[in-house]
Amino acid sequence: MRPFFAISAIILLSAGCAVNPVTGKNEISFVSESQELQLGSEQYLPSQQSQGGLYQVNKPLTDYVTEVGQRVAVVSDRNLPYEFVVLNNGVPNAWALPGGKIAVNRGLLVALDNEAELAAVLGHEVVHAAARHGAKSMERGVLLQGVLLATSIGASNSEYGNYIVGGAQLGTQLLTQKYGRTAELESDYYGIQYMAEAGYDPQAAITLQEKFVKFSEGHEQGWLDGLFASHPPSAERVAKNEATVAALAPNLRADLTLGTARYQSKIAYLKSHQDAYTAFDQANTLASSNELESALAAINRAISREPREPRFYGLKGDIYLEQGDYSQANRYYAEAIKRDEAYYEYHLGRGLAYTRLGNREQARKNLTRSNELLPTAVAMNALGELSLSDGDTQSAKGYFQTAMSAGGTLGQAASIAFTKLDLAENPSKYIGVEPRLLEGELTAIVTNQTPIPVSQVDITFSVTANGDRLQRTISLTELAAGQRLTTGSGFRFSDTDQVESISVTVTRASLQ
Repeated sequence: MRPFFAISAIILLSAGCAVNPVTGKNEISFVSESQELQLGSEQYLPSQQSQGGLYQVNKPLTDYVTEVGQRVAVVSDRNLPYEFVVLNNGVPNAWALPGGKIAVNRGLLVALDNEAELAAVLGHEVVHAAARHGAKSMERGVLLQGVLLATSIGASNSEYGNYIVGGAQLGTQLLTQKYGRTAELESDYYGIQYMAEAGYDPQAAITLQEKFVKFSEGHEQGWLDGLFASHPPSAERVAKNEATVAALAPNLRADLTLGTARYQSKIAYLKSHQDAYTAFDQANTLASSNELESALAAINRAISREPREPRFYGLKGDIYLEQGDYSQANRYYAEAIKRDEAYYEYHLGRGLAYTRLGNREQARKNLTRSNELLPTAVAMNALGELSLSDGDTQSAKGYFQTAMSAGGTLGQAASIAFTKLDLAENPSKYIGVEPRLLEGELTAIVTNQTPIPVSQVDITFSVTANGDRLQRTISLTELAAGQRLTTGSGFRFSDTDQVESISVTVTRASLQ
C-alpha cells in the first residue's frame, strides 16, 4: 500500500552551522529550512484532525485569530509561511509545528480576556517556530537515537488518538513533545518583544502567565491536559516576563493596546454557546462510561442549544453506533458530514456503521475517506476485513500491516490478522529453528514466535556428510503459541564422520 502521508523523518548524514534568526546564536543544524517547511506542511492537516478538526461554526473567529497572528508574525525575525487555525477542541491549548503552522483551541480562546493576551499566546508560538525549537527537538533525536524522530506516540485528546498510523504519527509526537526550560523562556522573552512591536500592551504577557499559574495551582479540570503539558507555567516565568516588560518600558510606544472590547466582541458567539459545549463534554464522558442513554440526553441538549455544530451530530452517531442502531448512527453521521465534510471521525463512524449494515461499497468509501484525512488502525483494520472477505488477501495484508504500527489492542489484532495471512507465504519469519547436535543426532529447537497456534509445521534438514547429500523433512502436527520444542532429524553422526554442511529450514506452516 502507498503511504497516506510521506514521512519526513529522514536520517541525516551531515550537519551544518547556522545562525538562529531569533537569538542570533550559532547552532549546529541537522534539519534544513526546506525540511522544516515540508514537515510542517505535511503534518498540519493530520495534526488538526487528531486534535478535533477545525472549528467551523463561527469561521469569522478563525479569520480574527489569523489577523492577530499575522500581525505578530510579520514583525518576527524569520519569514515563514505562517498559518493560524482554531481547533474544535475544548482543552485549553496552542501549538506550533516547524515551518510556522500554528493552532489554538477554542477552549483556550474562551479563557482569555483580551486581544493582547491572544497576541501573547500566538507570539509565543511564533517564536517556537521562528527559533526552530521543534526542529531542534528533532535534532536531539538524531544525536540521541541515531534517527531523526521516533514516531510511536499517539496524539492526545482524540478518541482514536492512540491508533494513528503511518506518517501522521510524526506530527503527533511533535505535538506531545515538551519544550525545555530554555525554549520556553526564549519564547516568552522574544514573544513579548514581538507583541509589543505589533502594537500590543506587553503587560498582557504577565497577566497571561499569572492566570496560567493560578489555574495550575487550582488544578482546574482540563488545564493540566492542555498548555501545562507542553508549556508548564511557573512563578519563574511570571518574574521573567515582568523583568522583560520593565526593560522594554522606556522604549514602548504610547499607542499600545489591550484590545479588550474588540476581543470580547469577537469571542462573544463562542462564549454564548459554552453551555452547549459543556453538555457535549458531559455526553462524551457519559458515553465513555457506557451510560449511553444519559449521554444521548446530554448530546440532545447540546444540539438544541447549538444546532450548527457538527461535532454534536458526530457524537450522537457514535452513541447510536455503540447501541447497535446503525441506521440511526448513519443518519447523524450524515448530518455531521453535511456540516463539515473534512473531519475524519464522521467518515470513520459512518464506514463502521455501513460495515455492520452490510453495505460494503459505502463502507469502503467512507473508511477510505477517513484514512485520507487521518489514517487510523480502526479504519485500516476495517478495510483489511473488507478486502479479506472479498478474497483480496494482498490488499488485506497491506491494510493490516499499516495498522500493526498502532498500539493497544487494535495494533495487536492487526498483527495477528497479518500473521495469519503471511504465515503460509513466509513460514520462516514466524517459526524459528536452531540446529543442535544432541547425543550424536542432528536436532533442531523449533519456536513458534507468534501469538497464535500453528499446525503442520514442516522442518527440512539438509546435511552434506562423508560426501553424501542427505535430506529429510519432519512434520510437526501442532505448535502452540510461543511454544518451544526440540525435534530430531534421525541423522546420527560419530566423531569420525566428516560433516561438511548443515541446513535446517522451515518449509511449511499453516494455521489450525
